[in-house]
Parts: sequence; C-alpha cells; structure tokens
Amino acid sequence: MEHTKTLAHISCEDVFKIYKVADLEVVALRGLDLEVERGEIVAIVGASGSGKSTLLNILAGYDLPSAGKVSVLGRDLLSMNSAEVEKYRRTEVGFIWQQTGRNMFPYLTAIENVELPMMLIGEVSAKRRQRAEELLELVGLSDRMSHAQDKLSGGEQQRVAIAISLANNPPLLLADEPTGELDDATANEVMQVFESVNKELRTTILIVSHDQDIAYKVDRVVLIRDGKLSTEIIRYKSDKQESQTETAGDSTELEEFVLVDGSGRVQVPKPLLDHLKIGRRAKIRIDNNGVILEPGDADK
Repeated sequence: MEHTKTLAHISCEDVFKIYKVADLEVVALRGLDLEVERGEIVAIVGASGSGKSTLLNILAGYDLPSAGKVSVLGRDLLSMNSAEVEKYRRTEVGFIWQQTGRNMFPYLTAIENVELPMMLIGEVSAKRRQRAEELLELVGLSDRMSHAQDKLSGGEQQRVAIAISLANNPPLLLADEPTGELDDATANEVMQVFESVNKELRTTILIVSHDQDIAYKVDRVVLIRDGKLSTEIIRYKSDKQESQTETAGDSTELEEFVLVDGSGRVQVPKPLLDHLKIGRRAKIRIDNNGVILEPGDADK
C-alpha cells in the first residue's frame, strides 16, 4: 500500500545565505535542510553566529536565502512579490523578538497592543476586542489588560508579545530567543505559555535559543553548527507525564540523533572524531554491525 507524505509546515532544502561585509563574504547558512510538521514545537539551538537567527528571519519573510528552496505550507517564499510578503507577515506568521520592549508600543495598553495587528487587516472593533481579551486570557494576563509596558514585568511583556503575535490567528509562530532576557523561573512560565498555545490552538511553533536545556520543554531540538543542522534531540513523554502536569524533566526521555541531509551529508560530532583520531580523511564501510567510520591511512 502506498502512503502519501503529509505536507510539512516548514520545508527548507539546501539553503544557503551569504552576506557581503565590506569586501568579505560571510556564509551564514551552508546547505541547510529542515522540515517541521504541523503542530510541532521545535527549537533551533546553536552558538552565536551559527545561523539560527538568519534562518528565522528567512522564515519570517524578513530576508531571502542566496540559494535553495524554502516553503511554508507549500507556499514558495522565494517567489512571493512584496504585497504577498506583507500579507504573509500579517496573517500567516507571528514573530516574537528577544528584546521584550521591541514587541510592544509603550504608549498603548496590553489589550490595545494585541488589537493593533487586527486593525491593520481591517477587523471590526467588537471582534478585535473580543479576540484580544481571549488571547490575553490564554497567556494568563486577563487581569493586566489595561496596563502599559512600563507597568508590566519582563515575563508579562513576553506573554503580551505572544498574544500580539497570535492576533491574526497565524498557523506559524516564530520566536527569537524569547526567554533570553528572563530569569529561569520566568523563562519556564513563558515556555509553559507556548505549550498552552500549541495545545489550545495547534499553532506550529519554532523557537531559536542557545540553551540546550530547552529540550525538556519542546517536542524536538535541532542543533545548528556552522550554518548546517548537525544533530537532533527528540523528547519522549511517559504516559504519566501526558496525563498530569509535572516539573520539567520529570518522566522525560531524550534521544539524540545525527542528521543526514538531502545530499547524504552528516556532521560527525568533534569529540567522536577526536576519540577515533580522525583528521582530514576517513574511511567508511559497511559490516554486520552497520556503518563503520575509521581513520584514513594518512591519519593513522
């Protein structure tokens, strides 16, 4: 029986991004492949300069790749004109910045900030207010709707930012280091809000982070290194954790995989290469135990 593959929410194939800095070319992405299914919560984790924010900006429609294919729900981002890109940003994707103050207008209240994106697409006043109230209740701020930015804590501002990003009911939510300026306890609260949004609205969520511990709070973590995806960590919940709320990490199993891209390329972790004393060359062969990687003659 032939099975039809489900359309991925995000699909990136052999994506490159090259920036010109003075007379130098900086390669931010180097043949990156990525697929995110509908309804997943996925984190992209990497060091500064690894290319994770570049990827997020491309998916948000703020930037274009130098080469490769990028699609969101089958829509080719590279073929859109300026009007289509603007509509995509307003209705198809929500974006949250790391800097809490960048997500809100300081002279508007929380509920006015959430209503604003709906005004831009012509939503009527009564529906705007009802939707804004529902979203602020969803993120746990029903008692803070009339407060402006300076009356909200950093965590509350990020929760308002989540509500703003969901105002026009986008199926995809992108977040750039949303907990980077928060303490651990507040960061955990914000991550719980993402989980609630995913559960209630089935929104696909992609989070960029530098914290590998986020693996305990999302479905899947993909590590990016030197502009390519290298490894993936999948979280498995126990039956007990599915049925009741527990502390992050309890009854949770993590499994790590090395990723193979569309061209068959694999990034072997450097500690493993060092352990095997593999330098510039390696030999690969198959035996009864699987694929064997060993040093080339020149490296022995």
